[in-house]
Amino acid sequence: MDYYAGIDVSLEQSSICVVDGSGKIVREVKVASEPEALLQLFADLELPIVTIGLEAGPLSQWLRAALVEAGQDVVLLETRHVKAALSAMTVKTDRKDARGIAQLLRMGWYRPVHAKSANAQDVRALLVGRKLLQAKLLDVELSIRGILRGYGLKVGEVSRGRFEARIRELIEGHEMLGTVIGAMLQARGALWNEFTRLHRAMLKITRADPVCQRLMSAPGVGALVAITYRSAVDDPGRFEKSRTVGAYFGLTPKKYQSGETDIDGGVTKVGDAMVRTALYEAAHIMLTRATRFSALKRWALDVAKRRGMKRAKVALARKLATVLHRMWVDVSAFRWGKDTVAP
Repeated sequence: MDYYAGIDVSLEQSSICVVDGSGKIVREVKVASEPEALLQLFADLELPIVTIGLEAGPLSQWLRAALVEAGQDVVLLETRHVKAALSAMTVKTDRKDARGIAQLLRMGWYRPVHAKSANAQDVRALLVGRKLLQAKLLDVELSIRGILRGYGLKVGEVSRGRFEARIRELIEGHEMLGTVIGAMLQARGALWNEFTRLHRAMLKITRADPVCQRLMSAPGVGALVAITYRSAVDDPGRFEKSRTVGAYFGLTPKKYQSGETDIDGGVTKVGDAMVRTALYEAAHIMLTRATRFSALKRWALDVAKRRGMKRAKVALARKLATVLHRMWVDVSAFRWGKDTVAP
């Protein structure tokens, strides 16, 4: 008989439920959320476990990699689908969640999540760290501006390179501001140095990656957009059709239809928010800054005339996700089409 194991992963301990082909619970136990503990448990069970399922989460990728390396068949389950399937439970516990995951595996009512490669995971960590440092750097600069504004000191428009000199010029002769703002400038300097280091590491990876270089032939797609998209897609072969990539990143409209009710909403915003933001920014640059015309830009401008610029940018971001995937699969550069000059 076949057996299925569902694992509800928590930071310290994971709940495990093993069921047979008829749905009968064979074993329930809690073990440490460590690969060694899980492998020891499955070895002690001595049961022919067909599939092990984990809900996608921060620790799931790490645990899955260790289990797969040991020869187990492991799948990551889509979090939204697991939540919807288990929402009927009036009492929610880790034990019941593990039971539900095991039953989902047995019945096949789940959608597996793509497990990122080690290289994609490394790039993703780099991008997350870079984005965090950039956000904190901006927070410090805005806080400095806000504090000085209370004293009637206006920083005005200044480049990032001259920011510190301008601030020290404004606080000269003020003892308290010299103490407070001086400490904040030191923190800003440290953040700027580390952000620059990660940014250069990102550029180095992009320059050495032929896929990123090919994606950057599209207007509006720079190094950051290309590497963000590449690390998120990871394996282009997992999408049978290029037009499904936009939906994967939450760029397709919501729809609710029941009986006489039929409502179209905004985009779903499911999937990777970092990629969605990068594609939207690329669409914004293509529509507002790119001087060379293309068939893709012409199409987006036609959408803007009918629906407005904001909707056009979202539609272009969705279309760009499709185009970049096609370029990747076909190993081709961006096709500008017949429209090469402004009308």
